[in-house]
Amino acid sequence: MTSTAPAHDLTIEEATALAPSVDAVHAAARVADGALLVDVRSAAGRESTGSIPGAALVDRYTVDETFDLASATKVTPALSLDTPIVVVCGSVRGSGPVAAALRAKGFTNVVHVEGGAAAWRDAGLPFEPGTAQ
Repeated sequence: MTSTAPAHDLTIEEATALAPSVDAVHAAARVADGALLVDVRSAAGRESTGSIPGAALVDRYTVDETFDLASATKVTPALSLDTPIVVVCGSVRGSGPVAAALRAKGFTNVVHVEGGAAAWRDAGLPFEPGTAQ
């Protein structure tokens, strides 16, 4: 089973319409308050540009399986459909479809980071440099 997240890029307007976006500072505040931070960038993307400590690493194409609360092998620590989730990618074009897929699965408190991982890094939030840094 594959994710309902589209494999193609969307316009920023389309991505933002799928699920609410927040700036990196507000995203970090949500994480500090207990939200699950989910990084859906590829391993190569994280290695190249850097990583966010503590983020759950999820392949954007396996969101359905990863967030299946009925599965004994679910990967993420999402405990219920009310678990607050913050999705980050390289841009809202990647995180928007994933956030929308999670909302379609019934998760009620999902946002994605406007400006993606670069915005997180540029806001001075915890970030480990990659090989391109």
